[in-house]
Amino acid sequence: MDSRVSELFGGCCRPAGGGAGAALRGRGGGAPGGGGGSKAKKKNGRSRGGKANNPPYLPPEAEDGNIEYKLKLVNPSQYRFEHLVTQMKWRLQEGRGEAVYQIGVEDNGLLVGLSEEEMRASLKTLRRMAEKVGADITVLREREVDYDSDVPRKITEVLVRKVPDNQQFLDLRVAVLGNVDSGKSTLLGVLTQGELDNGRGRARLNLFRHLHEIQSGRTSSISFEILGFNSKGEVVNYSDSRTAEEICESSSKMITFIDLAGHHKYLKTTIFGLTSYCPDFAMLVVSANTGIAGTTREHLGLAMALKVPFFIVISKVDLCSKATVERTVKQLERILKQPGCNKLPLLVNSDDDAVTAAQQFAQSPNITPIFTLSSVSGENLDLLKVFLNILPPLTNSKEQEELMQQLTEFQVDEIYTVPEVGTVVGGTLSSGICREGENLVVGPTDDGKFLRLKVCSIQRNRSACRVLRAGQAATLALGPFDRSLLRKGMVMVSPEMNPTICSVFEAEIVLLFHATTFRKGFQVTVHVGNVRQTAIVEKIHGKDKLRTGEKAVVCFRFIKHPEYLKIGAKLLFREGVTKGIGHVTDLQAITTKENSLEESLGPGQLSF
Repeated sequence: MDSRVSELFGGCCRPAGGGAGAALRGRGGGAPGGGGGSKAKKKNGRSRGGKANNPPYLPPEAEDGNIEYKLKLVNPSQYRFEHLVTQMKWRLQEGRGEAVYQIGVEDNGLLVGLSEEEMRASLKTLRRMAEKVGADITVLREREVDYDSDVPRKITEVLVRKVPDNQQFLDLRVAVLGNVDSGKSTLLGVLTQGELDNGRGRARLNLFRHLHEIQSGRTSSISFEILGFNSKGEVVNYSDSRTAEEICESSSKMITFIDLAGHHKYLKTTIFGLTSYCPDFAMLVVSANTGIAGTTREHLGLAMALKVPFFIVISKVDLCSKATVERTVKQLERILKQPGCNKLPLLVNSDDDAVTAAQQFAQSPNITPIFTLSSVSGENLDLLKVFLNILPPLTNSKEQEELMQQLTEFQVDEIYTVPEVGTVVGGTLSSGICREGENLVVGPTDDGKFLRLKVCSIQRNRSACRVLRAGQAATLALGPFDRSLLRKGMVMVSPEMNPTICSVFEAEIVLLFHATTFRKGFQVTVHVGNVRQTAIVEKIHGKDKLRTGEKAVVCFRFIKHPEYLKIGAKLLFREGVTKGIGHVTDLQAITTKENSLEESLGPGQLSF
């Protein structure tokens, strides 16, 4: 299987564009001079800035985004203070509740620095500003800069984060990938429970959902775990016997980990988790003692194919010698630098590296942070927490507002029956806003119809929620609605929307691997978002057959029932060792006309 997996990896790891140097010069990110946190050093009597006694520059301040440069904030007038507060509100809105202030930096990016007294006064003013807008501040790092002055001068990087208000915390989803037995579930258990593992998997027991998972120690289903950070950047988890509701109430930022299966026989579950739950980031866990083995390459290839930014955690360093860990790191760096992947590895060894990695990672698709840690000894575990605390969202407030203006669309990923509650569906709100008591339609059914239903209540991260906004995951209670009418892959949409459903669609694909030739009549399992169904190849435009690495526009037909698809949606298909990726280019829509007859579908369920 190794050669086939590497074929998948090589086929879908396309160059991300932009050089390493450009990535490290990204905005507001790193230490002065773009490095990992040391003072700007002079060479031949000159600093890195190019001119004698001049410090280096950061990129000029941008009007949008959540990063603000301030030279100093010493004793501002009342009018100036109100202006600064308004500015902070804008930066927090841009960062969806988070902003980064660089104190001692001019608007053009020149690192001037402040004296100790000026910095103390500036931070005092910044704290007053934060209190005014209902936020807290945390000093991320300080460093001295070379400037034409006898007095030591520093710049300070400060994180401003809003105090949680009515469940409007920042929520990031992180998919956890990696080979079987690499320590994924154990790492999540340690992060979310706050207790180190005993070396025999005790930390992961609370994460398993089935008896056979506990007996085998292997994850076979998708589970969700939460890790919170409060407005001061402190970890909020289950360590103080908190409930999930208390964690949500205390947190300004929430990391939702999607624990996926590592074993190859559960690959379809892992793919469903990556395509359906729309993770913001992926965490690839690699065991230090086994290195890149089993499904590691395949999972890495999937993240690349679906364009999910990923970072790497090398676990179990307590079991290995330093030389073994270094060998695994070099093995990963070699793969990441290959032309098919074109990533820039960034090994994190200090808090300063973690801050730089978090900021650069979200701004450049090339950067791939690498952590080396142990879930047993706790070595370097705090560096991962610092990284997750500072990691900014990929979308800004404007993009979020645009999504919320659209009509409601909720993807159905899970279906449950809860005693005394009734039918419950879990999934992600793709667009719009969903409120308690709202009337929606769900479908398509096997015959292509949509059924009316009512949202009785909403739960988000296991606590009650009245309003759900675009991009948020939740479970919706549907009351007495018949569960047998629902299936994974359906959508719940606003009745005003005219949903496009189809059985036949076209997609532009790249065949990553196939043992012989890919022809008309071949059957594959197609993954498009939360849709997973077998489809047959009806036609390959302009060609009779495809071989590994070739591109074409292919016409597919679902063999069971129609599905709700969108043009431009990412597509991934597989059948045994055959794998390919692409995107939907055309739909042969089936029109749905309202049926005036109310069928015997139960109370309040009208089909049309």
